[in-house]
Order: sequence, then structure tokens, then C-alpha cells
Amino acid sequence: MNKSIYKFQFLILVTVLFINSCSPEEPAEKKPSFTDKQLGQMLVVGFRGTEINSESPIVRDIKERNLGGVILYSYDYLANSYNRNIDSPDQLLQLNSALVGYSLNPPFISVEHDGSEYSALHNLYPSMENIFEQNSFSDTLKVINNSRRFAQEFMVVGINTNLHPRLDLKTKESSDAPLISSDPQKVTEISNLILDEYDTEKLLSVPKYFPGYTVDYNPTDSTDNITSSWSEDFLTPYKNLFEQRTIRAIQVSHATNAHIDSSWPGTFSHSTVSGLLRDSLGFEGVVFSDDLQKPIINLNYDLETSILQSINAGVDVLVFGNNFKYDEAIAQKAIAIIQKLLKEGKIKPETIEAALKRIDQLKQDVIAELCTCLTT
Repeated sequence: MNKSIYKFQFLILVTVLFINSCSPEEPAEKKPSFTDKQLGQMLVVGFRGTEINSESPIVRDIKERNLGGVILYSYDYLANSYNRNIDSPDQLLQLNSALVGYSLNPPFISVEHDGSEYSALHNLYPSMENIFEQNSFSDTLKVINNSRRFAQEFMVVGINTNLHPRLDLKTKESSDAPLISSDPQKVTEISNLILDEYDTEKLLSVPKYFPGYTVDYNPTDSTDNITSSWSEDFLTPYKNLFEQRTIRAIQVSHATNAHIDSSWPGTFSHSTVSGLLRDSLGFEGVVFSDDLQKPIINLNYDLETSILQSINAGVDVLVFGNNFKYDEAIAQKAIAIIQKLLKEGKIKPETIEAALKRIDQLKQDVIAELCTCLTT
């Protein structure tokens, strides 16, 4: 009797196992994965040299990692010398044409040019008036002429992106910082004049540094805390420009501002980038980091923290200028870290997808046509 029961139970077990083995398994939810060349679009990298060839490290990064773009400098901070990437108009055009030629996607070819003596193109055109030195912002015609001249020169030499104008407010009238005014309405007025000229040439302008640096901030500083001098007036130029025109990209500040986030500098702050800039002010464009190798960052945070916090804050494009710290392998390292953070679940795939979508749209809208001009 017992043997019959055991035999019956065994038959039931075998039948269940057979049915289960024949049933199709529910497919596991597949998380999006990204190639290194996709993630490379999130990087803008600096390099040394006034010319490049197929063996240049920057060309290797462009071809193997599909860099989003480059940033060019006249002055090399580490070498304390000029002509890092920019020597003459003809040389610059050849360099930028080569960069486009090697690129898989239209690259951001960017500079920081505000018309001051520190500007990327200042040494090429020393006869051009320094509108900051001359305090010429009361003369709108001078602002227009200066901006028009340089916007046209950008087209001539193949630059398509200017990290400018700077919208920070001047909080000390005695300061010689290259700032427009202490009056947010004046900053708006002059910025609109500047942007008009760059928009005429269909260039990408990236107003900065949201939500502000102190008036005495210097790129070599290891700290910057704007809490005591910052007010909501600093937001007024951004609000005005967002209402009055299409702003496609913004560059954020590394300054600490306890009014918004007492724990993290602006670039690393979700409250600043996603909360204030995107949610409160309604900005839908591309967000560029300030240079993540500036002392204010690299002396206080490791590379993985910088990348993790920036991306999770809402930054789309990570800028590594290679000017305050030089690392030819920075693109390779940054992409490997992003892949690691994705694998560990510390960065969500949808965050990367959204960033890549914004970058791609910006390139289609602005950069692609400008790059085409260099290849025809």
C-alpha cells in the first residue's frame, strides 16, 4: 500500500517538473546598456598642441571613444605659457577642421571667450578693444561691435561653442573681475546684445556660471563659497533670458551656496541643477559642468565622486579641460567609471539616456551644420 502511494507521488513530481521545463520562462527585464562610444558623447576634453594627426592622444579618444567635443585654450596654466592650442587664425582653422574630420559625430569645439584679456582669442587680435578694461558696457554699440567681430571670427576659424556670457553679478565695484554689472537688468541687457551676435552666426553660446561664483573667484582657487554674497538677484538674468530667447545650454558653477545646498558644490548638487535650474526655472537644455579638474574640485574630491555627483545632479556634459591637471587618459578613465557606476546601480540608465538625448538634439539643432561647413 505504501509503495503505491510513493509511486503515485513520484509520478506527480515527474509530471510537474516536465510541465515546468516546457513552460516558457518570463524574460528578465533587460536594463539598457551603453557602449563606450555612446558615453563618450558626454565628455568635452582639453589637450595640448596646435596641430594633430592620427597618432595624437586626442585623436585616439575621438576615434575610439567618440568624444562629445573639445575645449581649446590659449593659456596653459600648468606650463605657464601661451599658444597651447591657439597660435594663428590659419592654424586654428586647420586644427578645428582636423578635429571635425576625425570625429564620428559633430563635436563641440569650445572656448571661453568673453572679450577680456583672459579670453581664448585675445592674443590673436590684440588690437581689439577689451570691453571689460574700458568699462564699455554703457556704450551698447561697442558691445555689439566687439561681439559681432568675434562671432564672425569664430566662424572663420571653425569654433562652434562659446562658454559665455558670464551672468554673475558684480558685488564689489572695486573688483576688476570680468563681470558686466551689479544690476541684474543690466546684465540681462548686455547679455542679450552679445547673444544676438553669436546667434546671428548660428553659434552655440553657453551662459555661465549658474547659480554664481563670488566676484573674487579665480580658476586656481581651491574653494569658493558664495553664500554670504549671493541673493536671488543672481537668478534674475537667467529668468529673463529664459523668458526672452532660446537658451540651449548652461554651464554650472563649482561654488558652494548654502542657500541652495550646504553639502555639495553647485556642479554636484541635485538641488541646484535638477531642482532649481530644471524644475523651478524650467530649463530643458543641456547642462555643462565647469572644468572638473579645477583645484576647487580635484583637491577636494576624487574622480569617481566628481563623476557620480555631477551626473546624478543633472549635468549632461562633463568638462575636463586638462589645464589645471593634465591627464591624457582622462576620457578613458571617465568612461570606465561611468560604466562601473551603471553596473553598480549608482547611476540610473534613464539618467544617461536623458542626457544623451539632450546632447544629440543640441548637436542636430546647432553643431551639425557648423561642422559641415568645415568639411565641404
